[in-house]
Amino acid sequence: MKKLYTLLLGGMLCSTAVLAQQEIAPAQPGVTYGKSINAESAIGMSDLGAKLQADTAYTGKIEGKVVEVCKKKGCFMKLERASGEPVMVKFKDYGFFMPQDIVGKTVVLEGVAKVNETSVERLKHFAEDAGKSKEEIAKITQPKKDIVIVADGVVVVK
Repeated sequence: MKKLYTLLLGGMLCSTAVLAQQEIAPAQPGVTYGKSINAESAIGMSDLGAKLQADTAYTGKIEGKVVEVCKKKGCFMKLERASGEPVMVKFKDYGFFMPQDIVGKTVVLEGVAKVNETSVERLKHFAEDAGKSKEEIAKITQPKKDIVIVADGVVVVK
């Protein structure tokens, strides 16, 4: 009986430790998510489009303002661009998440940007995760070709 009690107590402590690790730090200048990076040598979102016209992919640092984050668990975010159409940012190997209070903050991320085609099914999934209404989700009927970034790390700059 004593061994069972010790085993149960140990399991509860491990569970508590895992839950504590899953907490996401609030978005404040200098806070990093994923790989630890700095803001040096980042290009702006307007420069990213030009880089991708010349090449099929861009690997490096990109600075932008966060306009949306996954409302379920922070598994993606979107960055603002001049055209008004946001750029999707996913996180490498689903390895880290963003806090809800990151919307409106300027971040620098390091990763790979490519032009991809996103399926209707995937677009609807993202819309659901973003908290869009059923009517908005029903309007998604065509795949979308756009820039997608897979980030290794993100740092809040302001």
